[in-house]
Amino acid sequence: MARALALAERGRGRTSPNPMVGAVLVDGDGVVVGRGFHEQAGGAHAEVHALRDAGTRARGATLYCTLEPCSHVGRTGACAPVVADSGVARVVAATGDPNPRVNGRGLEILRSRGIAVSTGVLETESRALNAPFFCVMTRRRPFITMKVAMSADHRIALRPGVRTPLTGASAFRLIHRDRAEVDAIAVGSSTVLADDPALTPRGAFRYRPLVRVVFDSRLRTPPGARLFSTLSSGPVIIVSSRPTSERDEKRGEVLAAAGADILVAGTLGETLEQLAAGGISSMIVEGGTTLHRAFWDAGFVDRVQMYMTPHRLGRDGLEWLPLPLPGLGPVTRKLLGADILIEGYVHRAD
Repeated sequence: MARALALAERGRGRTSPNPMVGAVLVDGDGVVVGRGFHEQAGGAHAEVHALRDAGTRARGATLYCTLEPCSHVGRTGACAPVVADSGVARVVAATGDPNPRVNGRGLEILRSRGIAVSTGVLETESRALNAPFFCVMTRRRPFITMKVAMSADHRIALRPGVRTPLTGASAFRLIHRDRAEVDAIAVGSSTVLADDPALTPRGAFRYRPLVRVVFDSRLRTPPGARLFSTLSSGPVIIVSSRPTSERDEKRGEVLAAAGADILVAGTLGETLEQLAAGGISSMIVEGGTTLHRAFWDAGFVDRVQMYMTPHRLGRDGLEWLPLPLPGLGPVTRKLLGADILIEGYVHRAD
């Protein structure tokens, strides 16, 4: 199963909104006879690749897969019947598939065909690998990472509205590697006005378009913002409130002409549900403080990344959320040049 998980990792950044899945076939002598992983959304699933690799050697073998074989037809056929037809004697799945269209049906198909089935091997690791997929399936919203760069005195800018670069080269590389893997990046309109960011992955190859989401209830985003010069990297969604005046409608029309997709917001939860329905499984919320607080207070943050830097911005600097964050932990610390990444998952009663 550890080999299957390592294979699944090869699909990172390519499979969303599908999960990353790996599969290994082992014969009766303990020899690996087939390997496979889900390479990209819309392509063959891991089990199919492994069975093709094994050929006739699959008969009587044990299939280790990191997720329950699917039982429904999407862009590809169902995997469970293919596995059953292959002649494997046993299937070991790390965890069940929470997709309502599967949710145990794949395993039942296998059992009904006389195949021995067991689950729970490295289940924690498998669920962690596909945390965004599980989040969408169980909470109907993207997996949210809240990211912030902060000075040693817990400030994020010299003053409100002032662009204040803090992180060094090592942290920069990791930040952009993460951007290359997620489905979307979100910022507030104040961040766009202060920083005019491109919100693109730089120095890291990305396989799919990157969605940029701007939470902008008053439609303050300038139509000349750099975001609109990078539409080849992916769409820009402006999340705004319903227009209440002719002026609001005109601003929306101007931004749409610049290339924005306007999403009329309901509650934050409803907006996230709409984004998930549009194929966004993972999103990094990069700021600013108002947006971070809204996500945190609503209970929609799943992971926190705090890049702590040695700078001191002084008493007049813009403060972030009060620390420590309740429910965060345990955390890991990673040295990145002069900076430290403090990262942890948020624990909830559910």
